[in-house]
Amino acid sequence: MSTGAQSIRPQTPTPISLRDLAERFRLEAIGAADDAAVTGVSLDSRDVREGDLYVGMPGAKRHGADFAPQAAGLGARAILTDAAGAALVRAAGVALPVLVSEVHPRELLGEVSAAVYGTAEYTAKLFGVTGTNGKTSVVYLLAELLRAAGLVTGLSSTAERRVGDEVITANLTSPEASELHGLLARMREREVAAVAIEVSAQAVVRHRLDGVHFDVVAFNNFSQDHLDEFGDLESYFAAKLALFTPERAARGVVVVDTPYGQRIARESQIPITRLATAYGQQADWHLAVTAQTLDGVSFVLQGPEGAHFRGSVPVFGRFMAENAALALIMLHEAGIPLEQVAAGLDHGRIPVYIPGRLEEMSQPGSNGPRFFVDYGHTPGAFEAMLDALGEVAPGKIIFMFGADGDRDTTKREEMGRIAAAGADTVIICDYHPRSEPPEAIRAQLLAGARSAGHAEVVEEGDPRSAVRLAISLASPGDVILYAGPGHEDYQEVAGQYIPYSARDEVRGALREAGLLP
Repeated sequence: MSTGAQSIRPQTPTPISLRDLAERFRLEAIGAADDAAVTGVSLDSRDVREGDLYVGMPGAKRHGADFAPQAAGLGARAILTDAAGAALVRAAGVALPVLVSEVHPRELLGEVSAAVYGTAEYTAKLFGVTGTNGKTSVVYLLAELLRAAGLVTGLSSTAERRVGDEVITANLTSPEASELHGLLARMREREVAAVAIEVSAQAVVRHRLDGVHFDVVAFNNFSQDHLDEFGDLESYFAAKLALFTPERAARGVVVVDTPYGQRIARESQIPITRLATAYGQQADWHLAVTAQTLDGVSFVLQGPEGAHFRGSVPVFGRFMAENAALALIMLHEAGIPLEQVAAGLDHGRIPVYIPGRLEEMSQPGSNGPRFFVDYGHTPGAFEAMLDALGEVAPGKIIFMFGADGDRDTTKREEMGRIAAAGADTVIICDYHPRSEPPEAIRAQLLAGARSAGHAEVVEEGDPRSAVRLAISLASPGDVILYAGPGHEDYQEVAGQYIPYSARDEVRGALREAGLLP
């Protein structure tokens, strides 16, 4: 979703001439004066700033060049587009210089953005994280560990972008290439020394990472998701594997507990360090969970040549210990000693806050159920969370969720089955129905849940009512987990974006029930 929010840019950009760009990328320059120059790049006409190169690309419904008049009105100095787009610009009477590409402009966007923003010379350590579930958590753990090591850090995640202490809400898991290079340029200005970036499969195949070379990339897990876009698991997996090439990164870290992790390690084109959490699995590093409760997990990580780390994370689940171990090994591979990290922590405790990821809304120690909100919305995420809760929940598990409309429909029954197999009570509500009838989505989830033959299954379409129903069914010691919306602040229904924050809704309902002050 694009909200029109402005991207983060460098505050003192350096102009680059259109002639230089044309020569470097073999573009035809139409109407470009010798002194014509640009200072930024924008793919969204609403985000154009004074001095920008506006990139007009062919789209599914309209050509981006159709918006050239708006871009010009906001101060664009030139337009990069294809031949069809150039014709649209001239037909609209826009008198800006035009750079015409023989290939799809998206194929040039990353390298052009890197040239405009000068990010090729940026020497910060860059970390990239891919996988189906847990990418955001690893990114936040990386940022916290890097801060502990004494480095000024930045991050790009599904939830937000950070430049040191500066924060902006995110619209996409991985920003478009023009946004990413603008973000990196601001980080360079602010002397950010290390950057953690969440990498989606779409980012790889849609050229959003072009012009970026990571010091270390990591893979944690793989399960069904995004088949509406990739068609099959093999194509989806191939997009993840493509990150592990010399063009993208120097080194990789892979969790090898599963066949998919073993395959990444085997087929990677860059040197790989292996992490195992399963007993008996051959690897370079091994993780052991030493204690876990609803308030967190403690672990020991052991590596080659006596390398080790004893720590804890204030979020429950074995998978959270695995996420922390993955982040620690990435730092080690980048040449940041674990001793340096440990010196900045209090007895190994990693004080991480991950927006909307197993985020507790209730008050620990209060006389009521524990209520968590999470962004997980795949079968793999459901299974991991419920397995973790099964190990630490003192009472019943009440699990409420919905499913995306206009997205991979084949995973819905499996989501329902896994939810009902791992919980005592399942409440099925609406998430983002989009253009689909909400009741049709719920019917698929209900069919899967009832097939498990285990949990009590309840349908309550309105998530606001479902939250209150969950609280009414819970007793002290029970755990309620609301999966899906996480940090999001809207619902998409029939083409409309309706304000809705699961976190705010849950807090309000808990106050109504006298369970929060």
